[in-house]
Amino acid sequence: MSNPMFQRRAVLTGLSALAVTAFMPLPSFAFSAGQADALIQKTVAEINTIINSGKSETAMYGDFERVLVTYADVPSIARSALGPAARSASSAELGAFTKAFQGYLSRKYGSRFREFIGGRIEVKSTQKVNSIYDVRCISILRGEPPFEISFIVHDASGRFIDLQIEGISLLKSERAEIGAMLDKSGGSIAKLTAALK
Repeated sequence: MSNPMFQRRAVLTGLSALAVTAFMPLPSFAFSAGQADALIQKTVAEINTIINSGKSETAMYGDFERVLVTYADVPSIARSALGPAARSASSAELGAFTKAFQGYLSRKYGSRFREFIGGRIEVKSTQKVNSIYDVRCISILRGEPPFEISFIVHDASGRFIDLQIEGISLLKSERAEIGAMLDKSGGSIAKLTAALK
């Protein structure tokens, strides 16, 4: 049986993932620390609203997906999760995978979010590290000790590209899982995409 705390952290990990078809124009200017902080403040506010909305798990899925496509660089997250296979994929294959990956993450992690009812996430600090901003947060859950979360915001895209739960990266976790699923699909991106739906 999986550990409930691990499941809770996996949910938040999914938010970075929390992916996916946000093909909106990227800003031509670099983000500042204040803008990165404001982005994650908005992200966290919406997540907190969803967690405590009283909606059913199924109704939450669409809300989580909306947060992903609004605040995350989902196409980049999807390409990273797909790994080397993304380089040889056609634009149609990559687009279909990205869309399916987005829905997959929303369902995968949204189904566990009821455990977070009554909790909240708070932004604590923002630090620039090379071309990214590390926006550090704390997750406060009922009956559980607080734990740290970092949203990694890319300077160029102005969206978050990773979520780290106490140092554990969403991108690395999903890359391993999607890689295993791709192997199971015989290397076929089309079959992998179908499996994610």
